[in-house]
Amino acid sequence: MKLVNTVATFALSAVMGACSAAPYDPVTMDPASIDTANPPTTIELDFSSHGSALNGHFYLANGAGPHPTLIMLHGFPGYEKNLDIAQAVRRAGFNVLFFHYRGAWGSEGDFSLTHVIEDALAASTFVRSTDSLEKYRIDPEHISFLGHSMGGFAALAAGAADKNVGCIAALSPADYGLRSQNLPTNPEEMEQARAGFIAYVDGAGLLGHGPLKGVSGSGMMEEMDANTEAFSVSKMGESFAGRSVFLAAAKNDTVLPPPVYHAPMVEAYTRIADLNLTHKVFEGDHSYSWTRMALTKDIVHWLETNCR
Repeated sequence: MKLVNTVATFALSAVMGACSAAPYDPVTMDPASIDTANPPTTIELDFSSHGSALNGHFYLANGAGPHPTLIMLHGFPGYEKNLDIAQAVRRAGFNVLFFHYRGAWGSEGDFSLTHVIEDALAASTFVRSTDSLEKYRIDPEHISFLGHSMGGFAALAAGAADKNVGCIAALSPADYGLRSQNLPTNPEEMEQARAGFIAYVDGAGLLGHGPLKGVSGSGMMEEMDANTEAFSVSKMGESFAGRSVFLAAAKNDTVLPPPVYHAPMVEAYTRIADLNLTHKVFEGDHSYSWTRMALTKDIVHWLETNCR
């Protein structure tokens, strides 16, 4: 009996020793220690974009830093905010700024795709301001964008314009230049597709007015039609030369099917010789509902490898 207990105790000690020696995984583990002078915390804030106050918050990383900083850009209209990813990224040592665009979820101003791009650029300016660098312990040399769906479009469009952003991650990014061209050619089917899009933007079926203001489905369709080239993020690959880009898609995505949107973008970006491109197709739907851990692990690994 004593021998059995001794063996069992030794086996348990060996397992515990192996566990204590396991490398830190920010996706599944809390920090082993906290810098009490500069702990991880959440700061509620707003900042200005073209005269309007945008509501948001900062997840500040553990330690004095300065820390690389990720700006997260939500999709349309923003029900999925991907804050589980933000928390893991924060545990990996990155600050994370999350905010709502003009006219979205209580932020001032009116919503439009043009404003979404401008607001992403305003967020980049905000995190690199002298006041923000000190207050939020930011490394201005390591700023990144991560966006989902419409937010992926914003990350690419704003990232193409702002060379201060070294890394751009786009999860199932919408290409609104391509989307306007991909409506059915049959007049009846085209009308149905446009009517469905307009109804969704207008919040058909909701009890209230929805989370957006200053936008209508017909107005958003007109904006896409008028900006086909400016919104064609698949054609912006040259702008990312010398930088790192992460493109993700979901195999069962019926909102932005990978063969229509992801594959052409990957092909176009692959042709840029000095663009550091990472791309992957995950299982699941548009919101990556059943691959959250796999997606988060890949994003955190990519950020740690390329963006700090």
